[in-house]
Formats: sequence, structure tokens, C-alpha cells
Amino acid sequence: MSDNEPQGATPIDPDEAEELLAGHIRTRSELNEWEQQNILRAASWLRRTRMDILSEEFVRELHRKMFDQTWGWAGRYRTTDKNIGLPWYQIPSSVKDLVDDGRYWMENETHFPDEAALRLHHRMVWIHLFPNGNGRHARLWCDSLLESWGRPPFAWRNRELDNMGDARTSYITALRAADGYDFGPLFELFLTERSA
Repeated sequence: MSDNEPQGATPIDPDEAEELLAGHIRTRSELNEWEQQNILRAASWLRRTRMDILSEEFVRELHRKMFDQTWGWAGRYRTTDKNIGLPWYQIPSSVKDLVDDGRYWMENETHFPDEAALRLHHRMVWIHLFPNGNGRHARLWCDSLLESWGRPPFAWRNRELDNMGDARTSYITALRAADGYDFGPLFELFLTERSA
């Protein structure tokens, strides 16, 4: 596949590329456009589903719905290590911990909902559950979580985080700071707009 990869994008390994369902795709731009159409169908499904957002089943099903017209491995945890993320064999237990923590935080008001959602979003990206689509999946999951808590979604789309540029660079830098337990940059990017 040709075209440049956005900063922070996970390269698709050849075995995973073999499961591309849309055989007409030849460039990264065509892939992005096709995936976006798939994601729009998933957003429509989200409005109808009654699944528990804080469940491992929902986490996998959301990814499957987002990419089921694009990738054969949609909704299946990765089985290879990547240049980022936890070792692949730690993914199932880490996802269980993530959703359990989210439930505990909300039931016990450990964090304000917006802060909890960003912390969970970061953790999902950090785990890196799937061969690809992790950032987009984590953002849509985070928005679903916020809406289930009666909060508006974050303005991810307004920032064009899927495209190369300053917004993506700031987002990736904030995620990397959160990897080192410094959530300040991530909160500054997304929580300051809430209080303005």
C-alpha cells in the first residue's frame, strides 16, 4: 500500500494485510476512506445497541462493527507484538482490568466522568488491543462511555486526529506523556474546552 502513514499509526504486517476484505484498495487514502464508511455504519449501530459499554464483549464488538467490511480480523485481539502496546498475550486480562476499573471509578466517583473517560481512553490506546484502528476505536468507545454517563462526547473530530498535522502531533505527545503518568497534557487538550 502506498501513501504516508500518519504519525503514531501502526504499520500493518503482511499477514494482517492478507485479511483485507476490500480487494480494490491500493493506497492508504483509499483504505482510510473505506474504513471511514465502515465506521459511520458502526456509529449508526451504536445508537441502537443496548450492550454494556463497560464490558469486554462491547469493546470487541465495537471494533468489529467499525471494521467488519474492511478487515477479516475486525474485533479480534491482535496475536502479534507491535512497536507499541502490551505484549499480545496480556491483552485479554488488561481489557478486563480496564473495564472493571471504569465501572469501579464511576460507582465510587473516583474521578469526574470526563477525566475518567480520558484515563480509560489513554489506557485502551496504550494496551493497543487490535492490529489496527486502535486510536479511532478508543475515541469512539470513549464517546460512547461519556454519553452513557450523560456527558457530551469530546471534540476529537474537530481536531482532525486521523490526519498528519499539528493536532495529531499534540495528541500523540499528550498520549506519550500519559504513558509516563503525566495526564496534564491530555487533560489540557480535551478538558479545557469543557470549562470554557
